Amino acid sequence: MVRKDSAPSWGFTLIELLVVIAIIGILIALLLPAVQKVRAAANRASCSNNLKQIGLALHNYHDANGSFPPGGITSGTVYTDESYGTWTIYLLPFLEQDNLFKAYNLNRFNEDPANEFVRTSLVKSYNCPADAGGPFDPAVPDSGPAHSMNLRYMQGSYRGVSGKSDGRAFFDSDSQSSVLPKEWRGPLHAVAAFAGLSVERFASITDGTSNTLLVGEYATRTHPARRTFWAYTYTSYNQSSTVAQSRTLLNDYDACVLIGGAGDSNSCKRGWGSFHTNGINFVLCDGSVRFINLGIDVEMFTGMGTIAGGELISDF
Repeated sequence: MVRKDSAPSWGFTLIELLVVIAIIGILIALLLPAVQKVRAAANRASCSNNLKQIGLALHNYHDANGSFPPGGITSGTVYTDESYGTWTIYLLPFLEQDNLFKAYNLNRFNEDPANEFVRTSLVKSYNCPADAGGPFDPAVPDSGPAHSMNLRYMQGSYRGVSGKSDGRAFFDSDSQSSVLPKEWRGPLHAVAAFAGLSVERFASITDGTSNTLLVGEYATRTHPARRTFWAYTYTSYNQSSTVAQSRTLLNDYDACVLIGGAGDSNSCKRGWGSFHTNGINFVLCDGSVRFINLGIDVEMFTGMGTIAGGELISDF
């Protein structure tokens, strides 16, 4: 009587299984940084493309209107004064958002209930996918009439360049900007008839369009109520200034305040920042997008915020 041998077993032993799991874990650990780098590069490219589109839209606006849009139209000089439109709202028709623009009443205050739909709307072109503070949701800003009235605004990523500052006065609000010299103005500063501030034109950019910043990124990992709010006209929420302090390039509002410097927290409110590695995207007045390294000479960076300051700008 012949006995057949049983079929051989092809399964893994426990030790073999543990080795396979360990190898898979090592491969994932090796691949994860590469995947993160690819994602970061894609986010940076998407952000750069947004700024390219914003720059093109500002050029088209200028062609149609003979000037840049107002950085913001202010109505008074105190904390509770309401404002009118701002550059991001005027730009909507040139970013294929004409229907949203038509929903905004330019004759009403920015804070008026009639404009709530627009100011709480998400506009993809105004959001950088690299921002770590997402998701983008309406929130109440930290100051101004919207804060006192408990009004929500949609968050964003980009701010217009209002001009340079010494840390004491800024071109984003008429009460302060009226005391600053003309040579300190940026392309998208506040407009106020009683302060003698009007919109700017390409002809005003005597420093050269390739040397002058137009729009840049601002994001913060702390204090979300100080983030960019794209449709909020009041002072610093969609306009920032160039200040000769490296702390104003941090993506951390609280850290900027803690470091301290001229202007105290006001310089941080008008700062810049991104979640890209080692730099911040800006679109210049010639429409080109440049990645400004965090190690840039702060005096040169400050000069790039003006349209007619006469500063010498080297390669950056």
